Amino acid sequence: MVRKKRTGPGSPGESSGEASGASGQGSSQRAERAPQQHGGGRGLAPQQHGRGGGQHQGRGGHYQGHGGSASHYPGGGPPEYQQRDYQGRGHPGGGPPEYQHRDYQGRGHPGGGPPEYQPRDYQGRGHPGGGPPEYQPRDYQGRGGPRPRGGVPQPYYGGHRGGSAGRNVPPGPSRTVPELHQAPHVQYQAPVVSPSASGAGSSSQPVSEVSSGQVQQQFQKLAIVDQSSTSQSSQLAPASSKSVRFPLRPGKGTHGDRCVVKANHFFAELPDKDLHQYDVSITPEITSRGVNRAVMAELVRLYRHSQLDGRLPAYDGRKSLYTAGPLPFPSKTFEITLHDEEESLVGGQVAPRHERQFRVVIKFAARADLHHLAMFLAGRQPDAPQEALQVLDIVLRELPTARYSPVGRSFYSPNLGRRQKLGDGLESWRGFYQSIRPTQMGLSLNIDMSSTAFIEPLPVIDFVAQLLSRDISVRPLSDSDRVKIKKALRGVKVEVTHRGNMRRKYRISGLTSQATRELSFPVDDRGTVKTVVQYFLETYGFNIQHTTLPCLQVGNQQRPNYLPMEVCKIVEGQRYSKRLNEKQITALLKVTCQRPQEREKDILQTVHHNAYYEDPYAQEFGIKIDERLASVEARVLPPPRLKYHDSGREKDVLPRIGQWNMMNKKMVNGGRVSHWACINFSRNVQDSAARVFCHELAIMCQISGMDFAPEPVLPPLTARPEHVERALKARYQDAMNIIRPQGRELDLLIVILPDNNGSLYGFARLILDWYLSVV
Repeated sequence: MVRKKRTGPGSPGESSGEASGASGQGSSQRAERAPQQHGGGRGLAPQQHGRGGGQHQGRGGHYQGHGGSASHYPGGGPPEYQQRDYQGRGHPGGGPPEYQHRDYQGRGHPGGGPPEYQPRDYQGRGHPGGGPPEYQPRDYQGRGGPRPRGGVPQPYYGGHRGGSAGRNVPPGPSRTVPELHQAPHVQYQAPVVSPSASGAGSSSQPVSEVSSGQVQQQFQKLAIVDQSSTSQSSQLAPASSKSVRFPLRPGKGTHGDRCVVKANHFFAELPDKDLHQYDVSITPEITSRGVNRAVMAELVRLYRHSQLDGRLPAYDGRKSLYTAGPLPFPSKTFEITLHDEEESLVGGQVAPRHERQFRVVIKFAARADLHHLAMFLAGRQPDAPQEALQVLDIVLRELPTARYSPVGRSFYSPNLGRRQKLGDGLESWRGFYQSIRPTQMGLSLNIDMSSTAFIEPLPVIDFVAQLLSRDISVRPLSDSDRVKIKKALRGVKVEVTHRGNMRRKYRISGLTSQATRELSFPVDDRGTVKTVVQYFLETYGFNIQHTTLPCLQVGNQQRPNYLPMEVCKIVEGQRYSKRLNEKQITALLKVTCQRPQEREKDILQTVHHNAYYEDPYAQEFGIKIDERLASVEARVLPPPRLKYHDSGREKDVLPRIGQWNMMNKKMVNGGRVSHWACINFSRNVQDSAARVFCHELAIMCQISGMDFAPEPVLPPLTARPEHVERALKARYQDAMNIIRPQGRELDLLIVILPDNNGSLYGFARLILDWYLSVV
């Protein structure tokens, strides 16, 4: 649209087109201004921009300023700009000479853009065309319109906001994604003024050649904005990180002795099945994955060969279901009934098993794409598609989840290795870690051995005896004993043993404050009351022996039910999730530490036991797992020679098989410990042994090159573990009272702890680090 204006001597001339240079806004400005400045509208050039008046105007041939006419030229503008329009706002064509034959627009006009983006249009707001060259021929649009939002990373020019949204922009053809899904790198350069330009203009006079100097002179005459306000030039903004091609690996290492090693990876064949993903909604919503899996297992058992068309789906336990092929419906609702495994007691009587109804909605979501995974394994895509890897991982975890006890990404079973006692009623179970991984050699299944703590399936009486480390029938339980038992047993599942083969299961909610012989409860609506001892004798013929022990509470706290400890046994397969003490941690570490040959043997036995070739889920999805360890080329790097102090017998050493010792060697820069002290909290360490230890420690440190004081500030102190805070602070203060007048600080405080110290180590470290600020 062209706005009609007056161009007489007294009328103000107005322009909004932009050329290379600075720009601004002014009124009735003089023509003598700083070089390379001009008025402009919204179109951007490679330099600054703005809005102003006082440009050449091609309407009637006036070469005018803002508010007055300078001279009259036919065709508009000075001679060097003839046959082309150098426009203002609302006029067609134009632009500075270096941008002819193309229109260099302002707001609301077609064409334009800096020369390096020609002959395609690089648009402003609401115009078609444009965009940097690597995005052609796709339209790169402005603000608004039906197309999704797009954007041009700086320094792309055109319009006030190049690459924001466009109004009513027709969608252009899509360009195929380049290899590795990365945009090719294009080096952009600022536009260079051409010594000559030709193009269509509004004048018929011959075109005269102009130089860059002439253009600069004319811009000096036409400038309307101070140079100080627009002296900065726009710079090319960095390209988006999403379009950066990461450098390729330059090559493989060559140093060291080459060898072949075995890795705990088992190569897998990528399936060629058509994988489908379905959303799963279970009502009422449940947070337990175990219950969700039980619901889905019941659904598959009932409807696999009817409603599911024979498919064997893999379920993640939450919201996603995967099948090797489509199901015969886009969406379907199922009604599933589950029976509770745990029993409940009402008035001392076993209540009927509770049935729970679930509504399961399975709805098609998407098709799992394995093509990108194949491209990544072939080295033709930089990013690993995590969604496809997750699908394969869920498929291979389906059978082990049903067969073993899942804990995180690992699976445990008493059949995967011998159990080891950890103490206090706990034992370690062997298990394995499993994860599908993409490697340079292809897709592989990573398997490694692991161990964790489980509660021993013992009678509760025996578990409590191990927990307290004493015979509980000798003397009554103290309040601290009850707290310890309650903390250890809360949430643990037990089964009763007084009813023959009927092993009903319950979950412990607490512990009674009274002994079993003192407990009674109503047995009917008439208010008849019986003691627990009497009820078990009359109902089951079971005579309770340990009547001084408390009962286990099962059920809810509002209506608790009582079970004597001696009729309960802990259900097998319950992981111990609480904190282990130092003794248990040490025992668990001994189990997990293995030599390479032993670990290899256990891994191969685990793979053979899992029998992936017989896994129905792996067969359903077409996944094949090799049962041989992967062979990998490796290199043994030469060890570095270690340098020690010259005063030692051995000044350097070459490690062998990664090992060396400090015999006959001194450290180059040994530390200094001038003032130190020692506190003994272990009852098994005598005072004399503590003094000998301190003396030998000082001698060994001196031999190794340290400046270590031979005697502590104070003799070693023996204290009780329950007084650790008071003893540490008091000993520190006593030592500081001796060395503070000398302007010294305590360098080291040695603490001797008992073997089974529980949380004592962490508490002592907290006091030393936080309160005393001493090592």
